[in-house]
This record gives sequence, structure tokens and C-alpha cells, in this order.
Amino acid sequence: MDVLGHYNYWISIALMMAGFYLVIARANLMKKLVGLNVFQTAVFLLYISIGKVSGGTAPIAKEGFTLYSNPLPSVLILTAIVVSVSMTAVALAIIVRIREAYGTVEEDEILEQDEA
Repeated sequence: MDVLGHYNYWISIALMMAGFYLVIARANLMKKLVGLNVFQTAVFLLYISIGKVSGGTAPIAKEGFTLYSNPLPSVLILTAIVVSVSMTAVALAIIVRIREAYGTVEEDEILEQDEA
């Protein structure tokens, strides 16, 4: 098995880990949201990579074509992109409301204010 030949999987895994690190390690809510978006983009890349067949064409029945790429991952990713954009918009709105209420978007400062 050619491990280096599947570089798109390695890139997607690296992006997933970078996004996961941003979500876990950062206390700033905006940085967490950026990390979540990086993670989602990595998942999109992974699913699109899985759906591509080397040498395959679009799944339109024409004479002379026998190998087709699977369209299902692309359709699922289009739906996931819409959900991702909606989630980002709602998260940004919530972050704005948190900033208005607490004066900060740092998680530890918000927790300190809640405890006081």
C-alpha cells in the first residue's frame, strides 16, 4: 500500500488535529470557533477524497464509460456546508451576545465573572 500516495488523507488528518487542538487548547471563543471550522473543513476534504474514483467520470450514462465516481459524498458535503455556515452564523451571534454581557470572549474571565 502506497502511504505517501494518499497525501490528501494525511492533509485532512493534519487539518483535523489542528482544528481539534484549537478547540481544546484555546480559551478565546473566537479561536474555538475558527478551530471548529477548520475541523469541519478537514472532514469535508476527507469525504470528498473518499468519493473520488481514480479515472472515474461523472455518473452520467454514456457509451464508452464504465467507471464512475460516487456522487453521494459530494451531495452530503453540500448539505454539511450549509449546516456549517448556519452553525457559524449562530455561533458568531452568540459570541457577540456574550461579549455584550460579559465584556470579554475569554472563557476563564467569563467563568470568573459567573463565580463572583
